[in-house]
Amino acid sequence: MSIPAPTVTVIVLNHNGMAFLKDCFESLLAATYPDAEILMVDNGSTDDSVSFVERNYPTVVVIHSGGNIGYSAAYNLGVDHARGKYVVLLNNDVEVTQGWLEPLVEELESDSRIAACQPKLLHMVKRTSFEYAGAAGGFMDRLGYPYLRGRIFNTVEEDQGQYDTSVDLFWASGAALAVRKGAFIEVGGLDQDFIHHMEEIDLCWRLHLQDYRIRVRTDSVVYHYAGGTIKPDSYRKIYWNHRNSVFMLLKNYSRARLLWVLPLHTLLDTVLVLKSLITLDLKRVVAVAAAYGWLVLHPFLICRKRREVQGRRKIDDKAISALLYPTSMVFSYYLKREKTYKDIVGEA
Repeated sequence: MSIPAPTVTVIVLNHNGMAFLKDCFESLLAATYPDAEILMVDNGSTDDSVSFVERNYPTVVVIHSGGNIGYSAAYNLGVDHARGKYVVLLNNDVEVTQGWLEPLVEELESDSRIAACQPKLLHMVKRTSFEYAGAAGGFMDRLGYPYLRGRIFNTVEEDQGQYDTSVDLFWASGAALAVRKGAFIEVGGLDQDFIHHMEEIDLCWRLHLQDYRIRVRTDSVVYHYAGGTIKPDSYRKIYWNHRNSVFMLLKNYSRARLLWVLPLHTLLDTVLVLKSLITLDLKRVVAVAAAYGWLVLHPFLICRKRREVQGRRKIDDKAISALLYPTSMVFSYYLKREKTYKDIVGEA
């Protein structure tokens, strides 16, 4: 890169991730960025991963969380220890390419309003396929359903260069999220009450409300295994996704928008539960019911979080409407049978 290289702290979160750590750290140490600090936050691992890293990668600083404190709390702990101007929140089940970091830093340095940036994320095994959790950048419809350039619900595309433009996003993937440390701290970091899943979307939404921008640089490439920690079809993932999607809406939308969005979102979740009952997918039924049960039982927490976000916001919902799909992604995908980003949105 032609600009000065500020210090970047790469924070790898680990919990019993021994199977992934060699590829992760070998690729990080082979990268070309000149001033990268590497931290590993260990979330109470019981395998040999900590001793493996300490023995084989002495330049990696290991931070012990004291137990499995969850995704958000662990990364917040890592940011507290970071000395970089920028931090990268990186999953342990990734393999970075040699020049992956330079484009991300270049993007962040180009405009002080850019608070976060992600690389193009491809599948670690199916190397020509987009990766489920990040692809070429994230968006959301107005009802709170997230989608990606390269993945809509369960349809994951092959990467044929169709999304190689670098664009503004609604959200960037937490699998490899480069973020301005000052902006991260300004909005309160990751919400530790999310525990797992969608916390990066919530973070990006709060950054937008402070008038920051989120970007993707598709000339930066990271390979991600995906599902290395929690399997995509597990009870836990279904529970966290449904719980946190509504939690996020309740925190971040204005009252006027929430009055019509929340009933419609809840209606679609109810339809999903009824369909799951018919198909005897009882795991999904119980997970969604438990998610809504948590929301009903925590009104004071949700109200407090909402007051904090709404009290800080600098822009209204209309200012970021261009980054939200104006109708229902569920309707477009399941009823209109539009299965790709280009099918639905009509552009790359």
